[in-house]
Amino acid sequence: MRIVALEEHFAVPSLVRRIDPDAIARHGFPPGFASHLGKQLSDLDALRIAEMDEAGITVHVLSASGPGADLLDGADGIAFSRDINDVLGKAVAAHPDRFAGFAHLPMRSPQQAADELERAVRDLGFCGALINGLTEGRFLDDPRFDPILARAEQLDVPIYLHPNLPPQSVRDAYYGGLPGLTGFRLSTAAWGWHSEVAIHVLRLVLSGALDRHPKLKLIIGHMGEGLAAMMVRSDKILTAEAPHLTRSVSQTILDQVSVTTSGLFTRPPLDVLLAVFGVDRVLFSIDYPYSTNRTGRDFLDILKLPAADLEKFAHGNADRLLKLPRPR
Repeated sequence: MRIVALEEHFAVPSLVRRIDPDAIARHGFPPGFASHLGKQLSDLDALRIAEMDEAGITVHVLSASGPGADLLDGADGIAFSRDINDVLGKAVAAHPDRFAGFAHLPMRSPQQAADELERAVRDLGFCGALINGLTEGRFLDDPRFDPILARAEQLDVPIYLHPNLPPQSVRDAYYGGLPGLTGFRLSTAAWGWHSEVAIHVLRLVLSGALDRHPKLKLIIGHMGEGLAAMMVRSDKILTAEAPHLTRSVSQTILDQVSVTTSGLFTRPPLDVLLAVFGVDRVLFSIDYPYSTNRTGRDFLDILKLPAADLEKFAHGNADRLLKLPRPR
């Protein structure tokens, strides 16, 4: 069976070294973050493909792991994004049946970010962009980012909303004072990342950004970042307070957001996703190398879904949403 995984990461160490280590530390990355995964992150050739083959994964849709251009101002951020996209573009061109790409954008320069998204889509064949959380403390509903949303809508490509490390004030208030690395873990993969992305989506709805861009497509990972379980409550409380919106909160989300399973491999949250979003908007992902291809495949293999639904989940929805080329 063809299997497409949407949230699979890579890094280019030589480019990351352009970023001031003090800026990385201030952003909240602990020393040696993900260093144990350096080999897997940096490989865009034989090692990655061998691990995909071992688990029977057909396609990795690749995106740059942080730290990245959101820590760089002006020309430095623009150059970083262009260079990392060119690296990914070469890998996709070398292995068009195995890799696809999400663009990395210089988010501190929104107009140039929109232009880089268009270059990546038109010249490099990428299928959208992945944006890592807040930029300088601002969510995408901030008017400064409207050129990016407009360009993605114009190009008819999705934006994958991925989490990032929380701003310092949030780290201090919500996650400070806990022993060891527990506060950091709570702020990231254990809980904070998921609540951040859920808030990001809700802000895009409540601000009217998705009404202004009704054809914009969003993707979120990690079994919907908790949104599916809270959809009815959020809708009940928020829709009545937002008469400026043309649709209910839940309808806007269901119209414009697709969800992936990245990093979660248990059945209950998938059942909630399928019940709330429907099978046409739920897509398989792994979160490699932070999760392994084998873990993702083993989860896929135990699912008891109707054959047509399993095909949509494993690749059909991704092929359609990302317009992925099928091998000849």
